[in-house]
Order: sequence, then structure tokens, then C-alpha cells
Amino acid sequence: MHKHRPLHLVTALILSSLFTIHSYAEPLVIKSQSVGNDNDKYAFEMLQLALSYTNGKYKITSDTANDKTLARTMSEVESGDITVMWTATDQEKEDRLLPVRIPLYKGLFGYRIFIINKENQAKFNNIETFNDLKKLTFGQGTAWADTKILEANGLNVVKTMKYPSLIYMVDGDRFDAFPRGVHEPWAEVKNYPKLNLMVEPHLMLVYKMPFYLFVNKSNTALAKDIEEGFNLSIADGSFNKHFYANPAVQEVIEKANMRNRKIFELKNPSLPTKTPVDRSELWLDLSKF
Repeated sequence: MHKHRPLHLVTALILSSLFTIHSYAEPLVIKSQSVGNDNDKYAFEMLQLALSYTNGKYKITSDTANDKTLARTMSEVESGDITVMWTATDQEKEDRLLPVRIPLYKGLFGYRIFIINKENQAKFNNIETFNDLKKLTFGQGTAWADTKILEANGLNVVKTMKYPSLIYMVDGDRFDAFPRGVHEPWAEVKNYPKLNLMVEPHLMLVYKMPFYLFVNKSNTALAKDIEEGFNLSIADGSFNKHFYANPAVQEVIEKANMRNRKIFELKNPSLPTKTPVDRSELWLDLSKF
């Protein structure tokens, strides 16, 4: 004769199954660095794009503190207080953190033009050689990857910890030029309308410097999911769609006049050996600029 299971066992099995399904479906909460400026907003949107291919596996929140230095943010990723951050890479960062080696800006961060004081344009009009360039002073963040690149190429760099200080320092003639990614300076000048700032129209520094997402060294599963999401978005065209729809990128195409600028190519001695320089689909097609 068939024996039925006691009702309490059946109920327990059902509840256990429901709990298992619910636990599996519950998204993993990850916290990004704070979303303050336009770069942050774009990086956060690209993180969302990559993880949209994981079928709801993750829920993304962001840190609420906007005034942290890069050094502190890196330490908080190492400690686990923050799950994901974004910054331009160098070997030190890749030694401490785990990069997702998909350049969010397709290498655009390595094309640098200058925010300057409007009264100082004459200093830049006759720059023809690299020796001319070395007579100028350049402001940079203390922990920024660019700082090491400029110094390694013999340029004179004035350093400070926080970004807003650099804006006020270039306005106050503490240095001659504040190099910015070619997509950055117009919005930044607009954000400080009371300062005597402009975007220098003739010169550009060029070097290889990818801007990546980074996670804790132990968080290999998340890094893999982000990378797979990016590769899928590159394959279906959505990565490029998001990139070229970015207002800052559209402003580059409209205003930067990249092909007619005098270019100074710099070496990046901190470029990690694992940089995917051979994947042409990850980098800028300058014919579109």
C-alpha cells in the first residue's frame, strides 16, 4: 500500500524549495564608488550595461560620499567597503586591484588637451617642439596615472590631492595647464563660470592609457561577469552605441578638432603588459573624430 508523507514533511519540503528559489533569485548587492561628475555617471552606466547581460544577478548601489581621494577609494575596494571603482590604469593599480581590461572610453583618456587661464594663451601659441612643451608646468592629481606618465617624459608637474584644487590652481596661475581627457574640459570649464578658464585650442598629448573598472583581487566571479557582459555588448553594438551617445564624446566630435591639433606623443612606462592593445575593436577609430 502506498504511504503518504506526513503533512508537516510535505510543508517543510515546499517551504525549503521556495526558500531555495528565493535565495537563488535574490540579486547580489554590489556597491560602486560615488557617482559625482560626468565621468562617474558614464562609468556607472557602463557598469550597468555590462551587468544587464547577467539576467538580474546583481543589484548596483553607489557610495554616497563624493569627496574621497583616489587613494582612499582604492583602499576601500581592497577592504571590501566598495565593490567596484573606475580609474585610469597603471601597473601599481593592477598589482593592488583586479582590472576588467575593457577600456570604457576606448582609449579617449589618453588624448589630453588643456584647461588654461584665458590670459595665458600666448604661452601656447608658439609651442612647436617637445623642448618648448617642457618649459610649461602641468597640474595633476597626486595619485593619478597621468602624473607618472608626464613626469616620466620629463614634463614639469605640480601635484595636489583633490581635483577641485587643480581647477582653482590653474585659474590662479599656480601652473600653466591642466591636461584633461579630450572629452572632459568643456563641461568642466562650464561648471566653473566665475573662473577665467578656457580650453586651449591647438595642442594635444597622446599616450596609451585605458580607463577601466576595478574590483577586489578576490572578486574574480564579478570581474568575469563584467568582462563577459562587455564582450557581449561589443558584439551586439550596444557598447559603441552608449559610447557615441555620451554627450561628452559628442562634444569631442563637435569641438575638439583632434586631427588639426599639434600632437605630442608620450610614452607610458606604467602601461601594464596585459593591456589588450591588439584588440582593435576596443580602441578609438580616429577617422570618426
